Amino acid sequence: MNKPWFKNYPKNVSTEIEAGEALSLVSLFHEATNKFSDKIAFNNADAEYSYADIECLSRDFSAYLQHELNIKKGDRVALMCPNTLPFIVAMWGIIRVGAVQVNVNPMYTPRELQHQLNDAQVNTIVIIDGAIPTLSDIIDNTSVENVIVTKMSDFTRQDSNKDTTQNIHTKYPSLSFIDALNKGESCPFEAPAINQQDLVFLQYTGGTTGLSKGATLTHGNIIANNQQYRELVKNEISEGNEVIITAIPAYHIFSLMVNTLAYFFLGAKNILVADPRNMDSFVEKFSQNKPTFFAGVNTMFNGLLNTQGFKDIDFSNLKLVIGGGAAVQAAISDQWKAVTGTRISEGYGLSETSPMLTLNLAVGSVDVKGIGIPVPSTDISIRDENGKEVAIGERGELCAKGPQVMHGYWKNSEATKQVMTDDGYFKTGDIAVLDENGFFHIVDRLKDMIIVSGFNVFPNEIEAEVANMEGILESACLGVEDANSGEAVKLFAVKKDPNITEQDVKDFCRKSLTNYKVPKHVEFIDALPKSSVGKILRRELRDK
Repeated sequence: MNKPWFKNYPKNVSTEIEAGEALSLVSLFHEATNKFSDKIAFNNADAEYSYADIECLSRDFSAYLQHELNIKKGDRVALMCPNTLPFIVAMWGIIRVGAVQVNVNPMYTPRELQHQLNDAQVNTIVIIDGAIPTLSDIIDNTSVENVIVTKMSDFTRQDSNKDTTQNIHTKYPSLSFIDALNKGESCPFEAPAINQQDLVFLQYTGGTTGLSKGATLTHGNIIANNQQYRELVKNEISEGNEVIITAIPAYHIFSLMVNTLAYFFLGAKNILVADPRNMDSFVEKFSQNKPTFFAGVNTMFNGLLNTQGFKDIDFSNLKLVIGGGAAVQAAISDQWKAVTGTRISEGYGLSETSPMLTLNLAVGSVDVKGIGIPVPSTDISIRDENGKEVAIGERGELCAKGPQVMHGYWKNSEATKQVMTDDGYFKTGDIAVLDENGFFHIVDRLKDMIIVSGFNVFPNEIEAEVANMEGILESACLGVEDANSGEAVKLFAVKKDPNITEQDVKDFCRKSLTNYKVPKHVEFIDALPKSSVGKILRRELRDK
């Protein structure tokens, strides 16, 4: 197939990236910390730290890992922290020592944590103190020997810098992050040789269809995705002048690559939001800092729009807003544009692709929906169940090839084989379509598709329509067994208007959806289950 999306690239943006001279992420780190040494790199609960501070602190942590714990190149170190400065310092300490960072969600259950630590063969973990009970439950069943504990107050104005060493278990003494840095300050550090082929992250998938798998991402994968992003958005960024808000957790691949790495290399000032569920505080940070860039997910945009005071903020500095993690609903995107004056540019990617595959640069006068065009040096192929490429306008599985695609799943060659085509494309599991204008659109997850009397029904379409209904805050739908049609559509909805009934929802849907797509069942609930990123978890609704 020819590549009709090429015509949609801005005129001064290349469709390919250069290999670049950076040997590793550490090379880019030193380039940024030297170039922007005196600039503020991070705002952590209103305490500010410069690029020089990050260089110094991460060096000390690297020295501690190397000298005190004998961490060597290739060793896996788990990082289980929210968006706080310890995450940033620990991350760069891990990377600089040549270790492989295993990103862990602090909200994990003991079962999920045990699986990930054992699968990655983790010996050392950096963990927020609030997650200590979870680790304590399973540490005897893991290979973990070294535990470094951070606190929400570390590097804030309330930070006392006191040693908070505590024992989570008599067999496994833990050390405070601050104390580790203090020890590392007096330790020598010998930087290892690192190249683009070396692993840097084990990024575990969500595990929606079973146990999560670790996508092996190299320095080269992340460097490539950084270059791809910078080239495509080059007209929307100003090196050394960006102010960004990081509310999506940095352990999530989207926030990790875009907010935590790409904008660090650009010399941005990064406002860390540790708890985006505290919407009043979130809105206050937006108001105080006047960001130039913001990345969010659909539920986060919706939450801000429905929080008092957000509509009164001065958004004049906001240039680029990216939505990822899940589909951005048109109704939410339209409301966001009306309030802020800036469209949401929807991005698409996965843990296995570092993550960005496509981006819809929603700038200018043309308002195009969907996930946009592939980032430079990326090829997208839409294929049917037999692996044959479908025609423009037809639906199929989105498959991708590019330098940002993982080398495989950690110690799982069989799972790797299942997601790769014979000609080297990664099979995403998402149903997509390429329209006649050269733009891509995600229809839904292949495994979430509902079959009603032989007709394919995609939950995203129904949820996007219900988002237009006044009185409904948000919704999610899935298929349930039905004696007559095989499956039927069930919608779970959260009300804003307490007077709305099940029949009201069905009547609203009938105005724009064909009969078999109209929800047969509607259940009102107080809140939808969400991941720590804000992605709605349909699988948990199936258990209700």
